[in-house]
Amino acid sequence: MRASRIRARGSDRGVRALGLMVGVAVLSVLSGCGGGLLKAPPPDTYGLSSAPEIASGQRSRNRQILISEPSALQALDSEKIVIRPTPSAIQYLADSQWSDRLPNIVQDKLVQAFENSGRVGGVGRPGDGLAIDFKILTAIRAFEIKAEGSERAVVEISAKVLNDRNGVVVASQVFRATAPVTGSGNAAYVQSLDRAFEEVVRDLVSWTLSRI
Repeated sequence: MRASRIRARGSDRGVRALGLMVGVAVLSVLSGCGGGLLKAPPPDTYGLSSAPEIASGQRSRNRQILISEPSALQALDSEKIVIRPTPSAIQYLADSQWSDRLPNIVQDKLVQAFENSGRVGGVGRPGDGLAIDFKILTAIRAFEIKAEGSERAVVEISAKVLNDRNGVVVASQVFRATAPVTGSGNAAYVQSLDRAFEEVVRDLVSWTLSRI
């Protein structure tokens, strides 16, 4: 009888221990699935300001142009904001992101800039169904904060004007602008990138209008 009582007590202890382990596991699952307070806050999300007004450039009201999505290396083909602490190193701005993939944002702003110029008969993206005269092909070479020395934004975009009727490249050019980082915090970095990008867009659109 005594031995059976001892075995029963040991069995009770095993059941209680098993119950404690199950309870801990359930709490862990709940904290992972529904414990919003344990999650890191979402990153700040930024866009680029509205496309600049283009005050110069030849009027080509009988021309329709297509703006292809810019090509970019993987480091720039994302929502991450690039920081270069040295020429050979790439990092990303902490707790911050673009509102979309960077090539999508650049394409959208270029379309807006050509539309705002009022100097072309039509402008669109692939799939818009326009009778295209020229394609504007771009590549994002740099869209970053240079952090060595004095901090500054650098934006560099190459562009080609392609005659869609015969496939001939009419002209090509590289556009680059820099802007110093003024102020502090992540918003100051984004604002400097915005200023540099605006200058590049203005030059690129004016140049394109003189070539089509």
